[in-house]
Amino acid sequence: MDYSIVIVDDHHMVSGALANVINSYASYKVLYIAEHGKEMIEQFKVPKNIPDIVLLDIAMPVMDGFATAQWLKKNHPEVLVIALSMQNDDVSVIRMIKSGAKGYLLKNNRPEQLKIALDELVAKGHYFPDWVASKIFLNLGDDKMHSPVNIHFTDREIEFLGYCSQELTYREIADKMICSSRTVEGYRDALFDKLGIKTRVGLAVYAIKSGIEHYKPNS
Repeated sequence: MDYSIVIVDDHHMVSGALANVINSYASYKVLYIAEHGKEMIEQFKVPKNIPDIVLLDIAMPVMDGFATAQWLKKNHPEVLVIALSMQNDDVSVIRMIKSGAKGYLLKNNRPEQLKIALDELVAKGHYFPDWVASKIFLNLGDDKMHSPVNIHFTDREIEFLGYCSQELTYREIADKMICSSRTVEGYRDALFDKLGIKTRVGLAVYAIKSGIEHYKPNS
C-alpha cells in the first residue's frame, strides 16, 4: 500500500528536496506541495487531494503550522501530521503536539531519519524522537504546577499568560497590553508565585496545557 503525503512549506528548495527524497521511498508518494495552510485547505476541498500524512512546517506566511495543525485536528483527524521545523524549543514542540501533531522532526535530520519517522508513524500512529519525548514528559506530564482550581487569575494575568505562549519579548507583550515593561514583569512575578513556576517556558507550557494561549482580550 502506498501512503500519500502532502508537504506544507513555503521554502521551495526545502520542499522540493523533501519531495524528491520521499518519492524515492517505497510505499510513499507526494501528492502535492502547498506554501501555507490556506493553500492546503483549498486543495482539501477535492477529496482525492486529502492525503494520509501531512509534513507541516511551523513558520509560514498567511497560515502557520500551529493554525494548520489545529484545522486538521478539527476537520480531518484521520490525517497524520508530522511537524518539520528548524525550531526545537520547548514551546514550539509542546504547541505543535497540543495542536494535533503526531510527530516532530528537525529539518537538519538525515533522510534516513525521515524514512524511520514515516514508517513508525504509519505503524504506531505517532513518532517522537527521544529529545521530543523528554520535553513531553517534563512539560505536559508535569504535575508540580499548582492546580488552577484553587487559583484566582486577574483578566490581565490571563491576557499576559496568553501572550507568553507566543514568540514575543516582554517588551512586545507590554506594547500589546499597552502598559510598561515593569507592569508586565509584575504580572510575570505574580504568576510565578501563584503557579509555582520559575521560567517563561513554564508559563508558556501552562498556558498551552490550559488552553489560555487562545485567549482573546476584549477589545
